[in-house]
Amino acid sequence: MADYPINKIRNIGVIAHIDAGKTTTSERILFYTGISHKIGEVHEGDTVMDWMEQERERGITITAAATTAYWTPTDAKDNPSAGGAEKVKLNIIDTPGHIDFTIEVKRSLRVLDGAVVVFDGVAGVEPQSETNWRYADDYKVPRVCFINKLDRLGASFDRSFQSILGRLSPYAVKLQIPDGHEDQFKGIIDLLTLDYYTFEGEKGEKVIKGQIPDYLLEEAKKERAITIEKIVEHDDATMSEYLEGKEIGLDQLRKILRKATIANKIFPVFCGSALKNKGVQLVLDAVAYYLPSPLDVPPTKVTDKKTGEAILVEPDDNAIFTALAFKTATDPFVGALTFFRVYSGKLTSGSYVLNTRSGQQERISRIVLLHANERKEIKEVYAGNIAATVGLKDTKTGDTLCDPAKPVLLEGIEIPEPVISLRIEPKTKADQEKMSIALRKLSDEDPTFRIKSDEETAETIISGMGELHLEIIVDRMKREFGVNVNVGRPQVAYKETISDKAQAEGKYIKQSGGRGQYGHVWLRVEPKERGAGFEFIDAIKGGAIPEEFITPVEKGVKEALDKGVLAGFPIVDLQVTLYDGSYHDVDSSEIAFKIAGAMALQEAIKRAKPVLLEPIMKVEIIVPDNFMGEATGDISSRRGQIISINDRSPMNLKVIDSRVPLSEMFGYATSVRSLTEGRGTFNMEFDHYEPVPNNIAELIKEGKK
Repeated sequence: MADYPINKIRNIGVIAHIDAGKTTTSERILFYTGISHKIGEVHEGDTVMDWMEQERERGITITAAATTAYWTPTDAKDNPSAGGAEKVKLNIIDTPGHIDFTIEVKRSLRVLDGAVVVFDGVAGVEPQSETNWRYADDYKVPRVCFINKLDRLGASFDRSFQSILGRLSPYAVKLQIPDGHEDQFKGIIDLLTLDYYTFEGEKGEKVIKGQIPDYLLEEAKKERAITIEKIVEHDDATMSEYLEGKEIGLDQLRKILRKATIANKIFPVFCGSALKNKGVQLVLDAVAYYLPSPLDVPPTKVTDKKTGEAILVEPDDNAIFTALAFKTATDPFVGALTFFRVYSGKLTSGSYVLNTRSGQQERISRIVLLHANERKEIKEVYAGNIAATVGLKDTKTGDTLCDPAKPVLLEGIEIPEPVISLRIEPKTKADQEKMSIALRKLSDEDPTFRIKSDEETAETIISGMGELHLEIIVDRMKREFGVNVNVGRPQVAYKETISDKAQAEGKYIKQSGGRGQYGHVWLRVEPKERGAGFEFIDAIKGGAIPEEFITPVEKGVKEALDKGVLAGFPIVDLQVTLYDGSYHDVDSSEIAFKIAGAMALQEAIKRAKPVLLEPIMKVEIIVPDNFMGEATGDISSRRGQIISINDRSPMNLKVIDSRVPLSEMFGYATSVRSLTEGRGTFNMEFDHYEPVPNNIAELIKEGKK
């Protein structure tokens, strides 16, 4: 039997914009659930979940850390018969907030059943909150919201709540309101029970339930009426009772709220201050009451590798084993760690699993439960759980692990394309060998980190999601692998595409003493919309090219896409159709058709009006209003386009939303600080690719930009 009932398991993530207090909230969760006996603080550099040296130094989360904890809801402790949920097992993943590590959020959400979204009570919804919310929408992950930092100067629960309603979802519903803000923030009112909570003890560990102060009673009743109405409208029978004036019981309200939250029809909103130890236990209660267990989410769709048909797998311990590897990491003590989520069946150490992508069987030598960077060995892991295994040879992010007797394939994880590159070279001969090992391990761990060699200069080029991403990679190479490298200037990951249709012929004929080479193809190229990717269509009729030579042509075309005709950048967003050609009975070979395909593609691209594309970033700049003119002028000088300017009262700040080419944003952090006397900040994330203006394109081709 499983070690814990599956309906009492909650697989949750903590997600937020950078600096919303996500890791501080996670540290409180660990403390209150008894996992850690001391609260780690980000500003003191001793957090448990941010265990990497770089994370502690910079006060940011870089990798998603996993841990397992147990929680009994507060009112279940007080009164076990009052419909309280029983003790639940929490598999928690604390994810990064910085856009450069967005893959960590994406791959975590892929395997989670629910999420706690943390918001800064001063700033409300910020750019990365929107991106993470969108990812959660894509994976249909139910969420509860926690408006944090209500103790800060300028905090406003209502303003933050309105920003959630306006920018993320109209289905957000208040379940709590705060008593006071900033240094007057005293307690929290529960709108379902009309209880008043304060938090006492050195670390806020004592949750004290009391009466609502008279000065807040009217407002609390008014807010409660709005909340109850929003809940009961999701159940017709209860709605009728409510309209008849009947009082709806707490159990009934929680039941409807849970169902609506799991269906993503309600996003409950809570409040508090993690740093001041107020409100985190009540968010844990919400996780137990309202977020789904693996049984509450729809069955997972998989593809049967033998028949190709789609089948559904249920979270049942006795079913056939199916799991998704969602993260790989290099552990200095045990080597390669693979994190996985079990969707059905169970896994025992010593057994074998099949990796559907590679077709290889791998032995599971050890299974471990993780607590940040500490490990606890277990013998078996059951459906609905998250664990890690040690020493898998060829398993990458997004791979399906399954029973060798029943090969199935789970939907993978979409990997965003890198937007920035750096040239690196080892400082010494001894660093040369260590560098290739380090790069290979780091790219296995992080699918958004790419490595390639420049054939002309023999230099190594690394690519990633931003300057910080690559800075951390270089730092990790030095610290974890002892590799010292020289680093070039950051370079933008430009792309090329076509703006017209064209066709071209590729003919490769080579005659030597013995057997010759003969490959002949006709290709047609057409542009696709931005972001649509590459598509190859085989339109050969009447056997003009035999079946066995079609794949080599496609291979040649794909390889030729890596080096564009304008400035050698990868070619994207086009459809290539192979529609004619010829072959020779004796001389035709796979290699000849591969070369012919590459030749035809290069020629067709030249005729199809090729254009250069550059990454455009979504940039949010926050400056005091007396510096707004300087900030907007600076953005315009960087070829930026200003989308909107909003006020952030009562702080007298302006929030400038703009779109700026990445090539113009290098060193912007220094620039915005000097323009605003050190008071301006900005957030930046990738938005889309668009054509480069002609004068800039010429400079790029000449290598001057």
